[in-house]
Amino acid sequence: MRTLYRSLLKLLPRLGVQVVDLGPGEAVVSRRGARARIPVGPGADLVARTGRRPYAVSQMGPEQWLITRGAAGEPEAPGGAWQSVRLGSSGGHLVLDPRAAADERGLQLAAAEYLCAHHVAALLARYEVNCVFDVGANTGQYARRLRRHGYAGRIVSFEPTAAAFAKLEKAAEGDPDWTVYPFGLGREDETMSIHTAWNTMNSLLPPSDYGRDRYRRFAKSQTEEIEIRRLDGVMDKAMAGIDHPRPYLKMDTQGYDLQVFEGAGERAGEFVGLQSEVALLRLYEGSPRMQESVAEYESRGFEITGMYPVTREASTGRVVEFDCVMVRAAAVPE
Repeated sequence: MRTLYRSLLKLLPRLGVQVVDLGPGEAVVSRRGARARIPVGPGADLVARTGRRPYAVSQMGPEQWLITRGAAGEPEAPGGAWQSVRLGSSGGHLVLDPRAAADERGLQLAAAEYLCAHHVAALLARYEVNCVFDVGANTGQYARRLRRHGYAGRIVSFEPTAAAFAKLEKAAEGDPDWTVYPFGLGREDETMSIHTAWNTMNSLLPPSDYGRDRYRRFAKSQTEEIEIRRLDGVMDKAMAGIDHPRPYLKMDTQGYDLQVFEGAGERAGEFVGLQSEVALLRLYEGSPRMQESVAEYESRGFEITGMYPVTREASTGRVVEFDCVMVRAAAVPE
């Protein structure tokens, strides 16, 4: 015998009300727009508006599903393209679209960028860093990434080129603990010419033959006169007002990191950690190789905690540059 409940469900559409019957004792009633039931898994359903891009449902684990808007023709039922990859015993999962994962190089570099930022954020907390020196800030990408990962301390950014500095200054607006300076850092206080119009790769050094072969942007160059100062000469002002400063030095100066580091002089030992872009393949004439850079940092008491590839050759797989993260182990708080 037809129950009163079922009879009511049959009657409602005649009154202009949409009904999606989910089973015994369960229904979704709506006044506008048609709805459709999309099975997700045992005991779980997705109710979505029809007439729009379909939804794809992928099983991530027990009682876990990923629901995404798909393109026309993609499945609306379980068995979508996404996959869940367990990250060891960490409890974390990596969600992958196999179509994107097919780009091995792109996936590895993107993962390395995230893992490096995650690692640095953990080190800043572990070593109680309260001032980050962001040397070669460009338009503020690094500082914004620190904020996204939870760092709330002071950031002092240095960017010498006029166009990039204008964007950096705007990015720092509204962040009272982010200070920006329109000059570069190096071995001596001086004025130098920097190669510009290379996007994020502006450098005080000319490109090497390898660099010219790799990047078309090196074919043309403009120069700009910039001010260079020694790091040890700006540290007091940068850290003014901080009780018991615990600074961290990040350098990304396109082949000029060692000169920046040398400009710290004896005060290099005040930094609890550092991050430097070190090169296995030289993009710039006269830039140090990775072994030389790491040896210099190690001679001043810093030790490696992580190496993350920044760029790789698509044809050979060789790493061009690493982000090298280092700390002074003796500086870890008890």
